Amino acid sequence: MTQNILYLSYDGMTDPLGQSQVLPYLCGLSQKGYRFTLISCEKPERFHAHQHTIQAICEKYHIDWKPMVYHKSPPILSTVWDVYTMYQNAKKEHHEKQFKGVHCRGYISALVGLSLKTNFQIPFLFDMRGFWADEKRDAGAWKKGSWMYDRVYNYFKTKEKAFIQESSHIISLTHRGKKEMLSWSPSVSESKISVIPCCVETQHFDATPIPSDTIQAFRTSLGIAPQTFLWCYLGSIGTWYMLDEMMDFFVVWIQKNPESKLLFITHDEHARIEKAATQRGIANRILYQGASRQELPLWIAACQASLFFIRSTYSKMSSSPTKQGELMAMGIPIVCNAGVGDTDKIVLDYQSGVLVDAFDPQTYEKAIENFKNTSFDASSIRKGAQDYFELEKGVASYLEIYKNIF
Repeated sequence: MTQNILYLSYDGMTDPLGQSQVLPYLCGLSQKGYRFTLISCEKPERFHAHQHTIQAICEKYHIDWKPMVYHKSPPILSTVWDVYTMYQNAKKEHHEKQFKGVHCRGYISALVGLSLKTNFQIPFLFDMRGFWADEKRDAGAWKKGSWMYDRVYNYFKTKEKAFIQESSHIISLTHRGKKEMLSWSPSVSESKISVIPCCVETQHFDATPIPSDTIQAFRTSLGIAPQTFLWCYLGSIGTWYMLDEMMDFFVVWIQKNPESKLLFITHDEHARIEKAATQRGIANRILYQGASRQELPLWIAACQASLFFIRSTYSKMSSSPTKQGELMAMGIPIVCNAGVGDTDKIVLDYQSGVLVDAFDPQTYEKAIENFKNTSFDASSIRKGAQDYFELEKGVASYLEIYKNIF
């Protein structure tokens, strides 16, 4: 029997995150007999650029997509308006379709899910995606000591407790995050929390079908000589990612490995990357370019290793970097820092890279020595991604949860 499910996301489907961390799950679950109405908040520029692509995917998998406009300003009031609009749209859709359950991605969507449960007794799944209120404070967006933002933070921490208590089930991205939640008061049953990391379509992120001459031709088009060791950084460089420290690591690397370059595969702030490189006298060794999701496997396959450092704060224990699974699926070894979600445990369990526990030249030298003395096996790294991050396993986990609560 087909069941109607409402999926709420404050992230847009035309954003990279929506395309990698929402739609693939919904497409998989749609094939298991669920019919989704998807309400998401779309940034106008991205919506106009990618609307037809997303619409085609949704039509193929019978997903009824109801995009809303995301409002950024004024702060707080714009979010209040978006929540109100999402609730009104959700209520309208429920009257027409009588949803069996609501899947809420993140805290903003959970505000709507909680109201739907209160007013219409619809069970909701709290897919928390990290400790959002604490992320806002740790990032400096909600400054501690601010009259306004202290109240916003306290409001969401209160709501967080309600989401945890009133939801039918909770998804944590990490085991560290789950362990932390189990220590909170009021207590929650361990069986109520499932861990599903940011999964990866390993069939898409696969270097095997890419011919070596195609990779070499692509490197040549970037101006990369055959003997050059190419590092890459994949994704956004905003807020959490430690650009200066990554640049410093690369400076130490090229002191002993001069035939090397670092490629930033990102649409973000190329001027910021160039400035950081120029300050260190390595601008001629840095490349930066955006790539579409379809292009990413070739771009990653052109590289021999990847690097990412993420600020290790309280809230980051609940984070699962999407890039880790994508890079592992491509068989690429990683140098990253400890203290972020389950990242370090995954690196150690699957021998997929090297960890740093401090940000100084001596630590970088030690990590580089460990990296060069380790024989990384691309196929083993990829098998680790298939074991831990495989999308089909994530879909199967969601399916089991859906069967139990909706």
